[in-house]
Formats: sequence, structure tokens, C-alpha cells
Amino acid sequence: MIPSRSDAWQLVTEFTASESLRRHMLAVESAMRAYARHFLEDPDLWGAVGLLHDFDYERNPEVSPEGHPIVGGRILRERGVDEILVQAILSHAPQVTGRAPDSKLEKALYAVDELTGFIVAVALVRPSKKLADVEPKSVKKKWKDKAFAAPVNREEIAHAAEALGVPLDRHIQIVLDAMKADAEKLGL
Repeated sequence: MIPSRSDAWQLVTEFTASESLRRHMLAVESAMRAYARHFLEDPDLWGAVGLLHDFDYERNPEVSPEGHPIVGGRILRERGVDEILVQAILSHAPQVTGRAPDSKLEKALYAVDELTGFIVAVALVRPSKKLADVEPKSVKKKWKDKAFAAPVNREEIAHAAEALGVPLDRHIQIVLDAMKADAEKLGL
């Protein structure tokens, strides 16, 4: 079964107390819904994948065979969640799952996950701390500053966008627009 939006959110809140991690999952959900519309796919399925992709991370912060997202995949299966959703979530950590992103759904998740965090970091250094004041050129300027949000693997994001068939500038625009539309929900 594909969980409803409310069931997916209930699972997130059951496993995740951190407001910032919840907001990250909401940002990824927003970006995934935008990409579903872009590719004329099911926004509810794509949104559920985005919302649930890190639901187990707080309890299993180590990305490992006995941690995130493998434990999360087991929990989702135990709860009867459709395997397409489980596989998409497993594909966002191929280094431990051995499951590389293959479908458009999986490639989109891989492409938007870290980019949403980078965009949030760009917003937080703005005087207003609002997504409304972030433009793609602001993101690109910070992108070039390797000291800014240093843990974000820019090459990986660029390769993921390319694998998705979307130029990097367009990818940034799609994700940023989606996040701006949900800025209130994201606390930005």
C-alpha cells in the first residue's frame, strides 16, 4: 500500500522528534511532488517517498547495514508499505544498500535530498532567513564557495540531476520553487 499523506506524516512524527529533521523531510516531499508534476507522475507516491525517506534516521543515524535506511526499509515492509516506496528509499543510500537509483522516482529522490539542505543553508545566511529572498543565482554563488556547507557533495548533486535528465540550473530552480511554495511549512 501507498500510505496516505496523513499516515506518512504520522510515521514521521512517531519516529522523529527533531523539528529540523522533520522540516528536511517536508522539504524533500515538496521537491518530490514538484518533480512528479514535472514528469507527469503520481505526486502522492513521489511525495510519500520524499516525506518518508529519512523517517528512521533519528533512531538509526548510522548509514550502515544495521542502520539507516535499511532498518527503515524493514519497518516499512512490516507495516505493509508498497515495495516501490521501500526500494526508492533504499536507493538513496546505495553505498550501504547496494541499490543504486534506477527509476525516475529514485533518481529524483537522490537528486533532491542534499540539494534541499543546501538551499536551506543559503536561506539561513540571508538577513531575512526566508526562502522568498533566495534566488537561483544566490544558490549558484554559494555553490562555488566550497567552504560554505562543506559536507554537501555538489558533484553528487550535479551528477544526480544529469542522471535525471535535468540541467543543474533547472534542477535548482525546480527544487527552490517547490520549497518556496511550502516556505511556511518549512519554517522559512
